[in-house]
Amino acid sequence: MVKSKLRWLSSAAVGAICVSTTLVGISASAQAAVKKHKVYHVAYMSYAVANSYDAPMLAAAKAVAAASGVQVTVFDANNSPATQVSQLQDVMSSGKYQGVVLQPIYGAAEIATVQQVIRHGIKVVNIDQILGKKYTTDQIQVKGLSGNVVFFPSKIGTQLAVLANKACNGANPCKIGLVHNYKGYEPDVAVSAAFESQLAKYPNDSVVAEVDGLYQVGASTTQVQNMIQANAGLNVIVGSDQNCEGAQIALGTSTTTKLVCYGASAASVPGLKSGLWFADVAQMPATEGQLGMQMVIRAMKTGKPQGSRNPVAGLPNGGIITKANLKNFTPEWPG
Repeated sequence: MVKSKLRWLSSAAVGAICVSTTLVGISASAQAAVKKHKVYHVAYMSYAVANSYDAPMLAAAKAVAAASGVQVTVFDANNSPATQVSQLQDVMSSGKYQGVVLQPIYGAAEIATVQQVIRHGIKVVNIDQILGKKYTTDQIQVKGLSGNVVFFPSKIGTQLAVLANKACNGANPCKIGLVHNYKGYEPDVAVSAAFESQLAKYPNDSVVAEVDGLYQVGASTTQVQNMIQANAGLNVIVGSDQNCEGAQIALGTSTTTKLVCYGASAASVPGLKSGLWFADVAQMPATEGQLGMQMVIRAMKTGKPQGSRNPVAGLPNGGIITKANLKNFTPEWPG
């Protein structure tokens, strides 16, 4: 069944890293060139430890590290790209770390610092967010990066627009509310741009209100309440799972406004079952953390780059979850 397939995909992705390394082989000279350490130290650069989406990602990364005897130090940038850049500089100057797992807040602004870290001899693996300026690819964009585990935001934006059009169910006009998250920063810019580009193909559909939910249920509740008061008769609200949780609170018992979401957290399950959540686009934070730590450990020990992985690329139905196929999916984070 599909549920088994989804679980298999995660383990298979990890296995693929191991198999590919075994098949390629590590020459004696390459091994000799890698400085061996009794204990390897990895800096885990979180964009926000308090975010419920980050928790399973970090937990999975820590579990892999513990099983391999690798020490992990967590750095919490708390949604500040400037703080994260400063933390990367601290990691580089400390002389303590052989590896970095980076969850960038605004990858385009962090490239130069990451390049310095790489030149310093530290292996860097990027996870979850794009480290680069192109949001339409899941491939490595920074030379020397030891690994890359991401989905690409532009695909999410396109999928959200297609789903919003379906949720409109022929309404003319169809009035849509868009809930951003940290408007102006990745991945919001790429998600929103792709969403608006795709939505332009549906002449009856238009965004009539935009607010910023900050990936927080409470903030989203307040923002959506204001949105509803200013725009009566919204047909669809689009946002991340935290936004949709907030919107569900704001909507109360109303079922006339449909929610189109992304994240596929455990919080989406009752919403999808009830029909208030029209659809949800999958993300897999735990798998990203697992693969990212696997990659950086192998890079530290072998000196070999580990390539790119997109955890959601092989999911059934393009990673789109609805009431009809909900039973086939296991969420990776609480929401």
